[in-house]
Amino acid sequence: LSLTDRTTDIGKLISSYLENKNNLEDHTVHLLFSANRWEQVPLIKEKLNQGITLVVDRYAFSGVAFTSAKENFSMDWCKQPDVGLPKPDLIVFLRLSVLEAAQRGDFGNERYECSAFQEKVLQNYQQLMKDKTLNWKKQIVDASKSIEELHNEIKSFTEAAMQEAQNKPIGELWK
Repeated sequence: LSLTDRTTDIGKLISSYLENKNNLEDHTVHLLFSANRWEQVPLIKEKLNQGITLVVDRYAFSGVAFTSAKENFSMDWCKQPDVGLPKPDLIVFLRLSVLEAAQRGDFGNERYECSAFQEKVLQNYQQLMKDKTLNWKKQIVDASKSIEELHNEIKSFTEAAMQEAQNKPIGELWK
């Protein structure tokens, strides 16, 4: 499940912004990304209550890491719009060097896909990983591995998290 749903009205604005087709004020962009996540909350809760495991790409951590990499944004301010979203049972950080990412298709076509900015974003993710109230996978996963290798590695530690989460209520992020 990708939580940047580019099909909603908000998602279309975000997509246009990311593709450099329009400019929006930085606070506005951050709040739009959060609103786009909140649009998905009823679907997330419905699926979870049905016993369906969700694998979500990026989620609120991406918004915090990217926006707080900009000038004059604190991590605390960036977290606030997402306080109360469904809390993940496990968070995995897949690390791929900028050089390797650049060799993959379409890298550099969207806003923020440049080396210096990506380095700031990485530092912010490392700061977010220190949050003991969240279940971050202890080691960063090397995303340069083959799809099969990545699948097997991720599967090995997610199965335990899925079992553990089975009988727990849905938590709330950053509360």
